[in-house]
Amino acid sequence: MDFVSDYISELVTLFNEMAPWLLFGLVFAGLLKVYFPQKNIEKYLGKPNLRSTVNASVLGVPLPLCSCGVIPTAISFYKNGASKGATNSFLISTPQTGIDSIFATYSMLGWPFAILRPLVAFSTGIFGGVMTNWLMKEKAKPIPEVNPMFAGLRLDTQKASKPVAACDDDDSGHPAPPKKEAHALIRAANYAFIELLQDIAKWLIIGFMAAALLSVLLPDGFFSMFKGYGFFEILIVLAASVPLYICATGSIPIAAVLLMKGVSPGAALVFMMAGPATNVATITVLAKTMGKKSLFIYLGSIIGGAIFFGMLTNWLIPADFILSKMNHDHGDGMAHEMLPKWVGITSSLVLVVSIIAGYFIERIKKQKKMTNETFQAFRVEGMTCSHCEASINRNLSKLDGIDEVIADRNTAQVKVRGSEINFSEIERMVTDLGYQYKGNIK
Repeated sequence: MDFVSDYISELVTLFNEMAPWLLFGLVFAGLLKVYFPQKNIEKYLGKPNLRSTVNASVLGVPLPLCSCGVIPTAISFYKNGASKGATNSFLISTPQTGIDSIFATYSMLGWPFAILRPLVAFSTGIFGGVMTNWLMKEKAKPIPEVNPMFAGLRLDTQKASKPVAACDDDDSGHPAPPKKEAHALIRAANYAFIELLQDIAKWLIIGFMAAALLSVLLPDGFFSMFKGYGFFEILIVLAASVPLYICATGSIPIAAVLLMKGVSPGAALVFMMAGPATNVATITVLAKTMGKKSLFIYLGSIIGGAIFFGMLTNWLIPADFILSKMNHDHGDGMAHEMLPKWVGITSSLVLVVSIIAGYFIERIKKQKKMTNETFQAFRVEGMTCSHCEASINRNLSKLDGIDEVIADRNTAQVKVRGSEINFSEIERMVTDLGYQYKGNIK
């Protein structure tokens, strides 16, 4: 019984400490999504040069995408004109951190790691993009000339023939008014507390449970046996991290416990870099969609960057300094809480309620749409988050003859509605995005 009570106590403590910063990060991510949406991003990533590579890394660092969710987003960028260098830069920098995980890192690991993580993600992203541009020469994509008289019109070369819904006539013969969009703050809240939170909830919970288990099972100083073997220690952590799937935020409590048990700051940084940035699924999809050469550059940048920055961190930053910032030691030998205890408890309750309520809200909304008999359904495997669903919805909607698309990762189903549906084109698009088309559902 002592083990169970110790485990629950450690789990609650970890959750209370991190919950306020998670909520703050979610709110910030929702505002970022609404006021700087993806459709305004793609134009900055097109040329195979340093500027596009830097742009991709700058845009990728604050985005709260895991290594799974970043794949369809990056491939969508690539299919819509982004260079391979910019795409690789985005793939490397984005999953390592995000605006939510930066705040959560500060709450549990202190300001040194909160600054170090985005800087490392930014640097490795640029390095990977530059290496891709250098080793995989691409010609700059020509920008089509536009007749001045049509300069005010929006051109969509992939789907010029599709009518715009807002221009449909109503029964009186007059153009129908455009659909009223929800207020920006409502859209931000929907993204933050339903879409994004549902994406990270599973891996966040796993991360907390694993961290609490490690904290209870491993004695303090367990990893001290590796002291003096810095490079060897980093290689061990790296070997365990590369095939692992864990989101940037979910890796934080585990890294915090590892640090408290004696692992070096450099090895903890390696875990927080390679764990979120790579996994077996990512490696497989990238090899198929962007080629083995691009994959090797991607892996080389992450692995090489992890070793380099891990060793550099151990060399420049003493472990005692990191531990003192984790405990918020103010010099009197006592660890002080950053926030009052009631803030942590209240935030934990809000977070738990949001996770549960968001799950049911998402399922009810989606189920209501999926029961529409005018849709035709087919199975797609490989969707694991809302960003996967959004990528399927966005790219299939570009095909001629398709008016609406609804993807559901929980049932591995996609439903489409339209006047002229070409399932061969649908299969090609789904495969190009890195998913598996498994045939129609009758």
